Amino acid sequence: MDYDFVIVGSGIAGLSAALKAADHGRVLVLTKRMPELSNTAWAQGGIACVMGDDDSFDEHVADTLNAGAGLCDEAVVRTMVEEGPARINELIEWGVEFDKSGEFSGAAEAEESHSSYDLGREGGHTKRRVLHHRDSTGKEMIEKLLAAVNADERIDVLPNHFAIDLITTGKLGFVTRDEVVGLYVLDEDSGEVKTMRCQNVILCTGGCGKVYLYTTNPDTATGDGVAMAWRAGATIANMEFMQFHPTCLYHHEVKSFLISEAVRGEGAVLVGQDGKEFMHKYDERGSLAPRDIVARAIDSEIKRTGGPCVYLDCTAKSREFWAERFPLIFETCQSIGIDMSKQPVPVVPAAHYSCGGVETDINGRSSLPGLYAVGEVANTGLHGANRLASNSLLEGVVVSHRAIDDIVKSRAEGVARTEVEIPEWESGDAVELDELVVIYHNWDEIRRCMGDYVSIVRTGKRLKRAATRLRNLAAEVQEYYWGHTVTTDLLELRNLVTTAALIVDSAQQRKESRGLHYTLDYPERDENECHPTRLRRS
Repeated sequence: MDYDFVIVGSGIAGLSAALKAADHGRVLVLTKRMPELSNTAWAQGGIACVMGDDDSFDEHVADTLNAGAGLCDEAVVRTMVEEGPARINELIEWGVEFDKSGEFSGAAEAEESHSSYDLGREGGHTKRRVLHHRDSTGKEMIEKLLAAVNADERIDVLPNHFAIDLITTGKLGFVTRDEVVGLYVLDEDSGEVKTMRCQNVILCTGGCGKVYLYTTNPDTATGDGVAMAWRAGATIANMEFMQFHPTCLYHHEVKSFLISEAVRGEGAVLVGQDGKEFMHKYDERGSLAPRDIVARAIDSEIKRTGGPCVYLDCTAKSREFWAERFPLIFETCQSIGIDMSKQPVPVVPAAHYSCGGVETDINGRSSLPGLYAVGEVANTGLHGANRLASNSLLEGVVVSHRAIDDIVKSRAEGVARTEVEIPEWESGDAVELDELVVIYHNWDEIRRCMGDYVSIVRTGKRLKRAATRLRNLAAEVQEYYWGHTVTTDLLELRNLVTTAALIVDSAQQRKESRGLHYTLDYPERDENECHPTRLRRS
């Protein structure tokens, strides 16, 4: 199978890249589940962009740099922010609808923007600049982008196809220049492994929240893109910075359900077991402090009081407001007997977003020729040590646009690429899986290990324990992988253990506390350590 562009993933980054690439060649979108299932589809809050006349690019840049704790690339941040409005207009042209101002009864009057859109405010933002579609912004985006992709005959979409590994000239024995020339892909329905020839592979595979026991991510977030890129020899950066969302609904009947930060942006405050607000003890911004600060504060309060959770007090607004502005959240709380306007909502932190990933430039170009990465799978320098809320969807559309432009420009400049014969996939003496208990046991052990030792607060001793356990698990998984024919479960396990090990290895290298990486051994920032953590397979 031969394509000009192969895009792995069907979130906002992948679908917007496909629509851009269709003007320049044959496009294939691969997704290991159905295309509407992605991290983007679960996004509630919205997309950050300067739209109001009471806001400015400089202020959005400043907020992003402040949240990033000194590790953002300022030039990258400014580019993302300044190119945001143009990309928002494209989303609207593709059919995405954002809420207009005046639609919600009891909407906040303070700092009211003069934009025609109802702009929300989230933690770390000094102004209202988050465009949204109720509390299902990601779902709205995916539905409209997927409709546009399906209507474009130049784009092929293959659901239930799992990208196993990148094919590089280095793996094929060409030692003078290592570059991507294709990839092997498992057809999950037939069990066949297909060979894809392509000199421009764009990873848009999302995050890796499933390496943790408690996460807001869908089951698909198993770190596939980072693990693939690592095995192929690309540079991986800043994997120690895993963002824990402060407010995941705590209830035995509902798993992995996020209470959007935008709820706090509309006046909800965090309270302890005693019903008293506690965030002012940790930060003058209170419940609207950046996520790393809020997550650590909640973790501290839970440990101090011995309670299982803290609470989000939403009683300052009416039932009508919450039902109109956040219908999904309101209805979910209602389903378990909680009226947001009258009762506090129990919440706990949960793994949410990886600020590290495949290291790229502003155009999504990785260290490996022919390989691009866009979205959560990538590390462009935008997020630094902590992501500012709602900047991720912005990054997805801005970088996907620039990635396609970069590829087209390279073609026009006649950049030479290696032409090689690609061998078919061989299973050798591999046999079919005889029992799944090994996979499920190891999956559970990885997630518990990460939750116990590599969570919000870390120590060198905990990280060392995690590293030892993961090395043993990685060896066991590798032996199992080579001895059995590939399946989705086995491939996800292989990627999970690789990604978990990268997080631990990165965390062990950083001898300070910065942003999302907080260690009791080095509780202060050290400006001598203010640089990215880079890993590359030898």
